[in-house]
Amino acid sequence: MIKAKQKHGNRFISFKSWDRRIWTFRNAHKLRGLVPTELILEDLSSFAVRECDVIAEVCHPHIVKEFGVQFLSKSNFMVGSPSALADPDLNQKLRQAAQHYGRTLYVPSGALWGGQDIQRLNDSGTIKALFIRMSKHPSCFRLTGDVLSDWTEGEGRRVLFRGSVAELCPLAPNNVNTMAAAAVAAGTLGFTGVMGEIVSDTALSDYHVVEVEVTGSNGFSVHTVRRNPAKLGAVTGSATYNSFWNSLLSCKGHGGRVFLC
Repeated sequence: MIKAKQKHGNRFISFKSWDRRIWTFRNAHKLRGLVPTELILEDLSSFAVRECDVIAEVCHPHIVKEFGVQFLSKSNFMVGSPSALADPDLNQKLRQAAQHYGRTLYVPSGALWGGQDIQRLNDSGTIKALFIRMSKHPSCFRLTGDVLSDWTEGEGRRVLFRGSVAELCPLAPNNVNTMAAAAVAAGTLGFTGVMGEIVSDTALSDYHVVEVEVTGSNGFSVHTVRRNPAKLGAVTGSATYNSFWNSLLSCKGHGGRVFLC
């Protein structure tokens, strides 16, 4: 049972009522004084030393790739970087591990509004298309390559990429987890079928904008716009932290499958 939490920078530090361990992707020394030293896990490969109900990753897709299957062999696993699932081989391995070990691979909704509704539409076989646009101040993007290295203050709106979420996730692995969660929810479309667009906009100094357009059969459609308060340079909007925590609290009793929480 999870008892409490602390938020340190962009990392959640979660506490269990027994056998607690915490590992941070970088700057482990910053945990000193925040939590008891004996609770800090210096080497992630020794995670199995302590039994736990759920392991929550909020580091980087590389951690999901390197340790995801191992985590599922011992515990339920919440993927805070679902952009990692855009790799079809890794996606399949994690799903197979969840089924084999009877564990749950949890995918948090994050900034995705209406994720369960999208999933229900998908499960009913009536989803036809899904498009997501994420607009942020350029300082909030963490992109691979030099896609946004030349931005200047006051330049306004610039479309950085438009295409499948499968193509987008490697370009912006830290920024498009919302899109990845949507691709999981709309499983029949998947990462190659869900379309996404990322937009740099210097006017967005106070919040991120996430637009979702869902198309179903017989003329059904839904268009939502979410404005998530965020500081300049913040990869994640402030409201997403509470969403993530609520997702973590629901990580129980869904064994052997992938579950959007």
